[in-house]
Amino acid sequence: MTFFQRLTKALAWAASGLFVAAGLMLTFEVVARHFFTAPTIWAAELSQLCLIWGSLLGMTWLLGARRHIAVDALVELLSAQQRRFTEAFAMLTVAAFSAVVAWKGWGIFFDSFERGRTTGSMLDLPTWVSELAVPVGFALLFIQGLIEAYLAITGRRDASASHGAHE
Repeated sequence: MTFFQRLTKALAWAASGLFVAAGLMLTFEVVARHFFTAPTIWAAELSQLCLIWGSLLGMTWLLGARRHIAVDALVELLSAQQRRFTEAFAMLTVAAFSAVVAWKGWGIFFDSFERGRTTGSMLDLPTWVSELAVPVGFALLFIQGLIEAYLAITGRRDASASHGAHE
């Protein structure tokens, strides 16, 4: 297992922990609000932060493990070589899209960081805390897209292989 695979697996575990944390915070909020009439000022905003970071940190592992949604009805009709090239093209498209989102996301994050923007809520967190998840997550997805394209074009990853081959 390569360093990047270990990193994405660790980030996937962190993402799952963030999803659990979001669920616990929202459960606490519901109980506090409905049973004790004492809503929190932090649960909704922090759970949103957990969901944003969890989603964007987990997507790299999902691509490498083939756990994303894929429609392959037409791809199954192609020869093995055609499938490899189709897979490589798709992964290069993912990488290109991810590079643009990471680049644009970095600009948004940096602007918020420089200006000191906050959420304006009662908790008033800096907005860059959630915005940073976009360039980080998509930069990682860019790298994974390039890796997957390389694996497809070299035949190290069969485009018709079962999902989860990189676990």
